[in-house]
Amino acid sequence: MEKVLKSDAEWRVQLSPEEFRVLRQAGTERAYTGEYVDTKTVGVYSCRACGTELFRSDTKFDSHCGWPSFYEPSKSEAVTLIEDRSMGMARVEVRCATCDSHLGHVFHGEGYGTPTDDRYCINSVSLRLEPAG
Repeated sequence: MEKVLKSDAEWRVQLSPEEFRVLRQAGTERAYTGEYVDTKTVGVYSCRACGTELFRSDTKFDSHCGWPSFYEPSKSEAVTLIEDRSMGMARVEVRCATCDSHLGHVFHGEGYGTPTDDRYCINSVSLRLEPAG
């Protein structure tokens, strides 16, 4: 997929203030407030900014962390992983590989018993669910 490059002004026109804060400024929505935290709907989760497919519902699991959790992206090239040392800790930020929007963070080795032992902890506001059907 071709890279999506837009100015902050262009993103502000396209996104709501909350979407802009999370997707473009690496913000985080409050825990347990996102629309997809408890969603069981079968479908595809895409980037809310550019529409790139990111995750599928069959990799979503209940981590009880307050955000939607997935054990792997749809395609390995769909996301970019970046070291994040903000907030006084070492984490791995997850971004959309197409538009470079912030999605959340990925954590490894927490013992959830998923096939990858990864937890992609993703902000609902960064995603759009297209139900299967």
